[in-house]
Amino acid sequence: MSGARHRRSVWWPLLVTGALTGLNGVWVAAGLMVHWRHPVVGWVALPLTASLAGYACWQVARDGALDVSTRRFWRLLVGGCGLFVAGTVSNAVDAVGGAGPSQRVGPVTLLLYLGMLGVVLWALLRLPSWQRSRSDWIRFGLDTCMVLITVAAMVWHFSLREHQQWVAQTGSAGAMLSLAVVGFLSMATFVKVAFAGAGRLDRRALHILAVGSAISAAFGSLSPFLVTRPYLSSSLIAVPVAALSLHLAAVQQLRAGARPPAPRRRSRRISLIPYLAVVVTDALLLATGTSDPVETAIMEIAAVTLTFLVIVRQIIALRDNHRLLATVDAQLADLRGFQERLEYQATHDSLTTAANRALLERHVEQLLADNQLCHLVLLDVDDFKTVNDRLGHGVGDALLTLLSDRLTAVVGDLGLVARLGGDEFAVALCTDAAGVEILVDDVLAAIREPAELAGHTVVAATSIGVATSWVGDTPKELLRRADVAMYTAKAAGGDRRHWFDPAMDRAADESARLAADLRQALPAGQIFALYQPIVDLETGTTIGGEVLMRWRHPERGLVPPDVFIPLAEQNGCILELGTWVLQQACRQAAAWQHDHRDRAPSKVSINVSARQLAERDFVEHVAAVIRDTGVDASRLVLEVTETAVLTTDVAVERLHRLKSLGLRVALDDFGTGHSSLSLLLNCPVDVLKVDKSFVSGATADGAGAIITKNLVGFIEDFGIEAVAEGVETAEQADRLRRAGYRLAQGYLYGRPMSADDFERRFASTNAVVNT
Repeated sequence: MSGARHRRSVWWPLLVTGALTGLNGVWVAAGLMVHWRHPVVGWVALPLTASLAGYACWQVARDGALDVSTRRFWRLLVGGCGLFVAGTVSNAVDAVGGAGPSQRVGPVTLLLYLGMLGVVLWALLRLPSWQRSRSDWIRFGLDTCMVLITVAAMVWHFSLREHQQWVAQTGSAGAMLSLAVVGFLSMATFVKVAFAGAGRLDRRALHILAVGSAISAAFGSLSPFLVTRPYLSSSLIAVPVAALSLHLAAVQQLRAGARPPAPRRRSRRISLIPYLAVVVTDALLLATGTSDPVETAIMEIAAVTLTFLVIVRQIIALRDNHRLLATVDAQLADLRGFQERLEYQATHDSLTTAANRALLERHVEQLLADNQLCHLVLLDVDDFKTVNDRLGHGVGDALLTLLSDRLTAVVGDLGLVARLGGDEFAVALCTDAAGVEILVDDVLAAIREPAELAGHTVVAATSIGVATSWVGDTPKELLRRADVAMYTAKAAGGDRRHWFDPAMDRAADESARLAADLRQALPAGQIFALYQPIVDLETGTTIGGEVLMRWRHPERGLVPPDVFIPLAEQNGCILELGTWVLQQACRQAAAWQHDHRDRAPSKVSINVSARQLAERDFVEHVAAVIRDTGVDASRLVLEVTETAVLTTDVAVERLHRLKSLGLRVALDDFGTGHSSLSLLLNCPVDVLKVDKSFVSGATADGAGAIITKNLVGFIEDFGIEAVAEGVETAEQADRLRRAGYRLAQGYLYGRPMSADDFERRFASTNAVVNT
């Protein structure tokens, strides 16, 4: 049967039960003024209302939508209602079955009523939600005992002790006392379960049962006041009220259906039951006259017993509170530890355990707020990316950790060491300038110490910038100035320190303006290409040329390439410039190839930056330019520096792909890097351009001459062609020729020139040689 049909089936019995309860109430009220000659009429409704309540409980127990525990509860109430019906019949027989009407409650009636109440209590205790601790059960038992003693004392004091006639008529006060006490006990149990939750049983239904039990018990305890009217009984109103509450609770459960009860709010209020019980009993004790020693003794015993129970309950509560406080203290300690760990993680670097940027800025901000003179030292590890790329990130991380430890050891208590990220560190100091100079020199020396990491000997160096705080400074501004000074040290070659100077800001502003102008230089036609000859040392023939970019600024005139090329690398313009010069060179080489055929330059060298080489589609772009211009790829030489190869993870692979297009690869500025010879083992090099520092530099007549002499024989064994750069005098050219060099480039043979001048040069020199 569906829930809706169940609800319809209990509505009409509910109306009947309500009507009979009302009629019985009127019957008892009228009986206070009228002597009923046929008292059996009032008892007719009792078995009927109890039966209808049992019917309603049975309908709920049959609802298949409810869970097993809820249906079991209502099935037990059906059994209780059966005992209830039998009890009302037995009660009626006791009252009107004798020679005259009486208020007697026989043992059978008492047994049936107590059995019904016992079934109700059992049904409540079988509910599955009573997941409580042993202390909860003890407190519940103590509260129950207090309610029991208090109610018994009240019933005795107000109802039984002064009604000897009623006691004589009923034979004993025990029956009614038992019923009243157990009724109030049932009410207390209902309330306890209703507020504590009872599985999926509807909480409002439990509230209705609790209120009904209390009202029924209150009416049941009025029997001594009806002693002069034996044709009346408190059961005439107590029983219908109990039945009506059962019926209403059943209807409420059917209305709620299988809907889970709302989550119970955990009450934080103190239980008042123990204290109210003591107050009530003490009041009764004080109200008891001293003329009746038995009555006084009973009340004293009740008061002492309740006081003892309250003490026991309080001891249990204090013990539980102590355990709770201990648990809370432990949890607070754990929370504090967790907060400290979070704070440490938020303010320290996870790799090196040094302070991080947030803690550094907070520390510097406090120093500035206290008007302390502060120096900020910013360190950046030189060529750290090379270590990462060649030896792996594991070695790189180990190096950073080692440098952090060394830095911390040198600084000690003089300042705060922080890692800002990557390979950047910072130190906040509050010593004088002389002390900073000494400490920074010690840091430079400590970092230069070789380190053995994963089987590799690593020698590190660092560029250091130092800035001093000014009035009104902020941590970010102080860090910015230190950063400017650090980049100045790095631009000067690294492995050194540099103090910030206001002129650096002016230079930085100037550089920023120049970088902004550079972005517009190519669209404005300010970039142009020049060609520097590459000659045969034996014949003087111009066999090729290197394409070089120049920038004619509208206000500054010619900007040197060593000024604008680094700017282009920094702001990304180098990609656009590199594409332009590649296209220019290929178109020009194709034109010379068309016009001069075999006498066209056999080498057109084009510089390629690290940023270009790192581009994913660079090889495809070069192939497209070769295809579009129709140039002979074998006449093209792409020049890359050692740094470009070392700082780009995919450089070697892409150089192999470029060679597969027919191009040749030249390694520029050879001899100035950190691992020149090792590159020859992996890098697909066709041409080696020996750096001009060995040819025309300060050591050209000494160590440079020895290097150039031995280098040419070495690389010839690899099948690599050598080009000597920076040849400025005939003596240098003669020395290179005797050493075995065939190709050279430098001012001796011509400065960078326009394409037309270069064309006339190679055409004229080639014509002379051919003749």
